[in-house]
Amino acid sequence: MCGIVGYIGNRDAKDILLQGLEKLEYRGYDSAGIFVIDENKRSYLFKEQGRIAALRKVVDSTAAAASGIGHTRWATHGVPSIENAHPHQSANGRFTLVHNGVIENYQELKQTYLANTHLTSDTDTEIIVQLIAHLVEKNTVSTLEAFKETAALLRGSYALALIDKEQPEIIYAAKNKSPLLVGKGDGFNVICSDAMAMIQETNQFIELTDGEIVTLSRDTITIENQLNEVIEREAYTAEINLNDLDKGTYPYYMAKEMDEQPAVIRKIIQAYQNDEGVFELDKTILAKLIASDRIYIVACGTSYNAGWVGKQLLEKLTHIPTEVHLSSEFGHNMPLLTKKPFFIFLSQSGETADSRQVLVKVNEMGHPSLTLTNVAGSTLSREAEFTLLLHAGPEIAVASTKAYTAQIAVLAILAEVAGKETGLVVQDSIGHDLGIVASGMESILSEKHQIEQMAADYLSISRNAFYIGRGVDYYVAMEASLKLKEVSYVQTEGFAAGELKHGTIALIEEGTPVIAVITDEGIAGHTRGNVQEVQARGANTIVFSMEGLEQLGDQFILPKVNPLLTPLVSVVPTQLLAYYTSLQRGNDVDKPRNLAKSVTVE
Repeated sequence: MCGIVGYIGNRDAKDILLQGLEKLEYRGYDSAGIFVIDENKRSYLFKEQGRIAALRKVVDSTAAAASGIGHTRWATHGVPSIENAHPHQSANGRFTLVHNGVIENYQELKQTYLANTHLTSDTDTEIIVQLIAHLVEKNTVSTLEAFKETAALLRGSYALALIDKEQPEIIYAAKNKSPLLVGKGDGFNVICSDAMAMIQETNQFIELTDGEIVTLSRDTITIENQLNEVIEREAYTAEINLNDLDKGTYPYYMAKEMDEQPAVIRKIIQAYQNDEGVFELDKTILAKLIASDRIYIVACGTSYNAGWVGKQLLEKLTHIPTEVHLSSEFGHNMPLLTKKPFFIFLSQSGETADSRQVLVKVNEMGHPSLTLTNVAGSTLSREAEFTLLLHAGPEIAVASTKAYTAQIAVLAILAEVAGKETGLVVQDSIGHDLGIVASGMESILSEKHQIEQMAADYLSISRNAFYIGRGVDYYVAMEASLKLKEVSYVQTEGFAAGELKHGTIALIEEGTPVIAVITDEGIAGHTRGNVQEVQARGANTIVFSMEGLEQLGDQFILPKVNPLLTPLVSVVPTQLLAYYTSLQRGNDVDKPRNLAKSVTVE
C-alpha cells in the first residue's frame, strides 16, 4: 500500500527520492510527496494528488538537498487530496514525517495531547508529527526521545520516517507491523518500504523488526530496541535484477509478467531439483508436514485462489486433509483446530498484514508454519518457521499473474515430495509434467490474438460476466473472475457450475457473457449441460476446453497436461482475457483504481 523512501548522503536527494517513489508505484497510491533539506537548513516540501508524474511537475528543479523523505499514499483516513498527502509537518514547521500503516488510537491521542492544536489534514499521520512536536516543546526532550515516546504511544501498524529541521543530517525511522528496510551505501544510507525502491542505489539492506528505532546519518546506522539496547544486525544482499524492474518493449508490466510465466515454471524446477534432477526440500519441513493431522492454507486474494488448487494437490498426493482460509476471517474467527495442525501461508509480497496477524497467533500457539513467498527476507518469511521461495522475480502489476502460477507450481512440488516421503507417491513425475506445462503456456501465449478478439466480441462493453467450472475448474473460475473484475471493472463472479440452478441463473440476461472452463473428463459433460442452460436463457458463452475434451464451437483449446496441473494452463487465457478487456476499455492495466499491490494494513 503506502510506500516510504528516504535518503541521506552527498548527492541530490530529490531525484533519488522521485526515482524511488516511481519504483513503488506498483503498490497502489493516490497521492505522493517529498521533503528535502540541505545542510544549511533550507527545506522544500512538494505534494501532489495523482501520479508521480504529476508530482515531478511541481517539484522545483533547483531545490537541491542531500537528505529527504518521500511517500506514496493510499487513502485510509481522509480522501485523496494534496492536504492529506504525505509528508506531513508539525504546526511549527520544525518536524516532517511520512507514515505507512493505520493508527488505531489516533483520536484518543488527539484528545489527550493535541486538543488545542490546529490540524490541516484528516489523516491519522498528522497526529504523529504533531505529537512529536508537542513532546519536544512541552517536555523539553530531545527529538530522539520524543520520537521513541510517540512510537510507544501508538497502537496499530506503522512505518515512520522523521526529519527535524534543526538536525538536517539525521533521519529517524521506526516500524511496527508495516515493512521498512534500511539500505547501506558508501557515503550514504537509505530507508524504503521495499528493496526495489532503492535497488538502483544499493543492494545491501538491513531488515527491521517490530518496535525498533533507527537513527540514520550519511555514515552511520544505529538501531535500538524498546529497551534502548543497540542492535547489531548484518545486511543481506537483495538479489534483484534491475532489468526485471523494466517493462522493456512491453506496454504494461502485466503483459510482460504473463509472458514470463513459462520461464518462471522452468526456474522453479531448477531451483528445487538436486544434481540428479530429483526434487529436494528441507527434511524438517517434510517431517512436520507429514506428522500433521490437517493442513491449513491461509491467504488473501489471488493467493487464496491458488490455495484452493494447493488443497487438491496436497490432499491427493499426501492424503492429509487440507483447509483453505481467508486471512482476514481466520485471524478474528479462528476455527476449532485439530491437535497437530500445519500452517501454510501464501503471499506474493510476504508482507500481507491480514496473513501476518494470523501467523503471530500461530507462533504464539507453537504450531509449525511455512510461508510461500516471492520475497526473501519479507516479514512472513522471517517470522514463519520455514520458507519456500517462488522464484518468480519482481511482480509489478497490481493484478497478480506469475505469482499465482508460481505458488501452484511450488505447492505441487511440495505435495509430491511429501507424498514420496509417506510412500504414497512412487514415481517422480511433477518435474517432467511442469516442463510440459511451461511449453503449454508458451503455446497459449503465442495465440493471444485469439483472446484479444474474444475480449472485443464478448466483454469490451459488457457490464457484468460470469465464470463457471466444476472441481479444480471452479477454483480457476474464482481466480479468473477476480482478475477480470480487478483490471477491467466488469462486475464478474466465479461459480461452481452446478450451483447456477440454485439461484445464480436468475442473473442471466440476454447477452450476458458466461465463460466455462472444462479440463476434467469425469465432469466435463455436467459442465457442458450448465453451458446449455445459460445459452437457453440468452447468455453469450465462451468455452475453454482441454485437448481431448473439445467440441465443435469451443472458442479455445487448451494443451493437455497432467490433470493435477490443469489450472496452470487454463488460467492463462483468463489472464489474457482480463488484460485485453481492460486495455479495450481504456483502463490503466497495471494500476487499477482503488487497489494496492501489497496490502500492509489489516
